[in-house]
Amino acid sequence: MARIYIETTVVSFYFNVRPEPEMVARQNWTRRWLDAAMLASDELVTSVAVETELEAGDFPHKSDMIALASRFPLLDINEAVIEAVEAYIANHVMPSDPGGDAFHLAAASFHRCDFLVTWNCRHIANANKFGHIRRVNGILGFGNPALVTPLELLNEDTVNG
Repeated sequence: MARIYIETTVVSFYFNVRPEPEMVARQNWTRRWLDAAMLASDELVTSVAVETELEAGDFPHKSDMIALASRFPLLDINEAVIEAVEAYIANHVMPSDPGGDAFHLAAASFHRCDFLVTWNCRHIANANKFGHIRRVNGILGFGNPALVTPLELLNEDTVNG
């Protein structure tokens, strides 16, 4: 059984309203993966950062997004997670937004999640950052979740089906 951290963009794309083909495709992949994942035996988790980001936003389907995110247990936040956020920012692993990307990565890494699922391919699911993240997490003594999009977790039958 895998422990899978659900980041804010996954919840957001589940309720996407943007008409661009790329956005519609991301919504379809997100729904297909997340609907299947919620029925599987994997442990889907999130953090208070997701709740905070959703509460702060002003967008369509906000209440639906908050309701979906509330279905996932929240990971405990402690001093080690906060220190990791600071380390990621100080080492230029993540942007200087302590409540955002760095927080997601710190929570998922400290709690040794197998995957951190996101559509944030600029700051999180970015292959150019993987080595740097692994080095910092190694220094911190944290795990290294696979940083993936919902599309990458769809099995071939689901993608082609």
